[in-house]
Amino acid sequence: MIYKIRTYGDPVLRTENNLVENIDDEVREILNDLVETMRDISGIGLAAPQVGINLRMFVVEAEEGVVRKVINPEFLEYSSKKVDHEEGCLSVPGIHKKVKRPESLKVRYFNENGETVEEELDDLWARAFQHEYDHLEGVLFIDKIAPVAKRLVKKRLLNMKKETLKNL
Repeated sequence: MIYKIRTYGDPVLRTENNLVENIDDEVREILNDLVETMRDISGIGLAAPQVGINLRMFVVEAEEGVVRKVINPEFLEYSSKKVDHEEGCLSVPGIHKKVKRPESLKVRYFNENGETVEEELDDLWARAFQHEYDHLEGVLFIDKIAPVAKRLVKKRLLNMKKETLKNL
């Protein structure tokens, strides 16, 4: 099933998200649908809140054919080296700005089988993981851009928010 992506201004993107208490067929189906939706719109990650599901889970495909289905993630370590890269977001269409994030990190999460996964991520995997994790915290990448960059997109964001709220 292809979900409708919620866009900037939708309160669901800023809502607190709940831990997944039971990894069952329903959760696995949601994860599969997130993958299908992400691929349908050529994304590399998609978090449950972006489709109106307030659960702490997301999917990432930072390398074609390699999908991580992430449930209740947590960060264990960050690298001290931070790098600037341009980011965009399916929930903030048409806006791309540089965001500074740790270059690598160590994470722990449950996969779709309920198994604990602990791994070190770097480059695009680390960036995508952090970006999707932010969605679970009600944070969007535009919250992390430089003040000057934010002023440049302020009008577009206001228009997007107005359009989103009109369509709710």
